[in-house]
Amino acid sequence: MKTLNKIDVLIYSHALRSTGIILQMNNTPFTPSNTASWNKLIELASEIQSPVNSATITKLFTEDSHRVEKYSLKTGNLKLDFSKNLIDDAIWEQLLRLANESPLSSHRDAMFAGEAINRTEDRAVLHAALRSNPEDASTPDEQQRSAQVEMQLAAVERISNDIRQGDWLGSTGKPITDIINIGIGGSDLGPKMACTALEEFAHERINVHFISNVDGAQILSLLKKLDAETTLVSIASKTFTTQETMLNAKTVIQWFKDKLGLKNAQNSRHFIGLTANPAAAVAYGIPETQILEFSDWVGGRYSLWSSIGLSIAISIGFENFKAMLAGAHEMDLHFKNAPLEKNMPVILGLLGIWYSNFLNAQSIAVIPYCERLLLLPSYLQQLDMESNGKSTSLDGNPVNYNTGPILWGQTGTNGQHAFFQLLHQGTRMAPIDFIATIKDNLSNPEHHQVLLGNMLAQSSALMEGQEAPEGQQHRYYPGNKPSNTLLLNELTPKNFGALIALYEHKVFVQGSIWNINSFDQWGVELGKKMANSLLDQGSNNENLDPSTKALFDYIEGKD
Repeated sequence: MKTLNKIDVLIYSHALRSTGIILQMNNTPFTPSNTASWNKLIELASEIQSPVNSATITKLFTEDSHRVEKYSLKTGNLKLDFSKNLIDDAIWEQLLRLANESPLSSHRDAMFAGEAINRTEDRAVLHAALRSNPEDASTPDEQQRSAQVEMQLAAVERISNDIRQGDWLGSTGKPITDIINIGIGGSDLGPKMACTALEEFAHERINVHFISNVDGAQILSLLKKLDAETTLVSIASKTFTTQETMLNAKTVIQWFKDKLGLKNAQNSRHFIGLTANPAAAVAYGIPETQILEFSDWVGGRYSLWSSIGLSIAISIGFENFKAMLAGAHEMDLHFKNAPLEKNMPVILGLLGIWYSNFLNAQSIAVIPYCERLLLLPSYLQQLDMESNGKSTSLDGNPVNYNTGPILWGQTGTNGQHAFFQLLHQGTRMAPIDFIATIKDNLSNPEHHQVLLGNMLAQSSALMEGQEAPEGQQHRYYPGNKPSNTLLLNELTPKNFGALIALYEHKVFVQGSIWNINSFDQWGVELGKKMANSLLDQGSNNENLDPSTKALFDYIEGKD
């Protein structure tokens, strides 16, 4: 066997990096802050922020007449303009180099191949398999997985069609008019967001409601408005043990008992179980034929594509639900196959890393100029912050760099009259994703023109700023505030699916470069564990801190 000299090693290392496989000298784990590109980006960030340089986005446009074409990309029916960012060619080159020096490409291939990349839970991450084409399955594992998904989708189609056609009858023989989806986290946020976004396609007779909060005021207020005879409840829980979900389900079961005299309401046609643990649903009393299963490799925040999406299929119809899956699949293929420099999720991910790690941005704002996307920021909060809110690397070491940013937002134009003051004249940098549809069938031309005009004006004003009139410094707008603009030709199920998949993969890109596990959520688990302990033991829990013990005593009237 040939012994590799120093030059051979360098050549081999470069070849491996070009495919996304990292050769670590001395078997040291990958750390992004140890790469040449990371350190070069620190230098470039210092230069672009220096008072001497005083680089501005508007100046960068002046210096490069091709900037818009260079920093724009279209895939499917989504167009991204990222030219209003504080980057130049040198910065962008190093960001792409960082992506190539990281395990991003190999992590991406491993995810699509079904490897157990969620290491702490020893699970594959296969939400993309929920929307793939069965004919593309080539290996025995892929074929088995595809057959399983098709079977689950067939159940969603059958039940959603029965309900929409009026063939699914309640205990008194009346068709279902109202669906209550009881879940929390991904079992609530995803379906609720999708049903709101795609209301144009909603069934005219059926109303879908969502209950998540353990605060009884939410569910009791809803139940007052509904007729038990025509109400169907879907209990959505991966484990079928989620505290908030099961307590809300208990309350609804009692409601059916009180209204219809059903002693075992969960065993009636008024209940459906959506779970990865069908045995638990059966033990709870749900009939086997009314349990829709999904696989344990489906993470909660990625579950809207699975049986958890039943409420979506009921609302917009199964064919539209399939179109949503198809749009997501197209984005999957783009992410999987497009070169990094022409890859929309990679571009968004790298820009986020640039601001978080090199320009000290603590947050990112998502501003949809589309009222139907009003729940998108809330959904993305879970997707991004639960995925990448981590401080431990894949190798089990503390990270020495920022990871997931705080994500927030609201629809425009409402946001303009709330927090845009801070965006324009505040001291904090908050990069923005502006999102809009070119066409809106639920609006009218005048309203939509004003809406889009406002969005374009805000992104331009944030970038350009404005000098203050003499003696009126309070009217100074510094400008140089970065943003992306993401345009959909219209809000169809297919385009919506592509949009959500885009952000899923953006989060994956950032997690891969930060070398963290984007697919566990142990912080959530800790909170649940402590809540259960507190409820079980009350203020007698010896592990309670003095503040919590005193507050608990006060609530119970002991103080």
